[in-house]
Amino acid sequence: MAVEGPVQDRPEVRMDRSDVGRRVSVRRLTGFADDNRPVFRDVIGVLVSWDDEGLTVVPRTGGPVSFDERLLVAGKTVPLFPARRAPLPPADPVGLQRTAARGWPAVEQEPLGEWTLRASAGFTRRANSALALGDPGLPLDRALAAVRTWYAARGLPALLEVCTPGSPEGLREELDRLGATCAPTLFRVAPLAGLARGGAPAALDRVRLSRTADAAWLSLYRRAGGGPAVEEAALRVVRGGPSVWFAGVPGAGPDRAPLAVGRCVVDGPWAGFGAVEVAAHARRAGLATAVMAVLAARAAEEGASGGYLQVEAENSGAIALYDGLGFTTSHTYQYALLPQG
Repeated sequence: MAVEGPVQDRPEVRMDRSDVGRRVSVRRLTGFADDNRPVFRDVIGVLVSWDDEGLTVVPRTGGPVSFDERLLVAGKTVPLFPARRAPLPPADPVGLQRTAARGWPAVEQEPLGEWTLRASAGFTRRANSALALGDPGLPLDRALAAVRTWYAARGLPALLEVCTPGSPEGLREELDRLGATCAPTLFRVAPLAGLARGGAPAALDRVRLSRTADAAWLSLYRRAGGGPAVEEAALRVVRGGPSVWFAGVPGAGPDRAPLAVGRCVVDGPWAGFGAVEVAAHARRAGLATAVMAVLAARAAEEGASGGYLQVEAENSGAIALYDGLGFTTSHTYQYALLPQG
């Protein structure tokens, strides 16, 4: 049932393996009708792989579509999904905090009443802090003692993610009494359509999407550090979430080390952005904006209409970038560090 001739000799195939990571439209032979006429099917989506095993395209909905290269009849790259303008999805601080927690899932999670204790070998504060939303099921002094014990058993500092509204009444006062130090973080939101329309065409064309974060991607997003346990935890966290996409801008060197990277996780109407990094020698070329735009377009293709991200209140450079992309602050939450007991 193969198509005759090598793929490069098929005039309607106007793409090649260098287009992996781009949005494409392909037609493939799927069989023959009763009268022996060929049956074709089309699919539009991200070309996530093309090797000797065949092609795989991830469409807007449903699972990946994989097929042998010999069945490829036609194919071409197509523009990014045209995201329609829409208002931000309805949400409150508690809902947004829970959405963000699903989008950056810790390696280890354990309930404490309605709280969630999270640990990931120390990789990022979000994945190594107690999500203190709702009732812990204990008086606050005992709940905080349980938090301290749980993290001490793992060799980690006792951190809590505290949000008002959301965290129990009196928690901030109890933290102050214990001498906890707090670091504010901004939770920022923006309509997705505006993000998807950003970026210069030349920069957008350099961005590639993938379903996995490989060693090259992680080499630029170097938040992990430490030994193998931290590296393993980092991979599990960044790859976790409902629908995760990674973006990269390959370099020109023999190792094609990325010039820019980013991550997006789609969860219903919301798309969470993070891990946006640009190599020092490639900055001020619009690559961060292009990475965000390509990720936003893919998230919109999956049905999201709002984007969110979390940024430390003292990170003025990142805040300025996100201001320019249309992000505004929904609320501020705190990472509270309990003193050692």
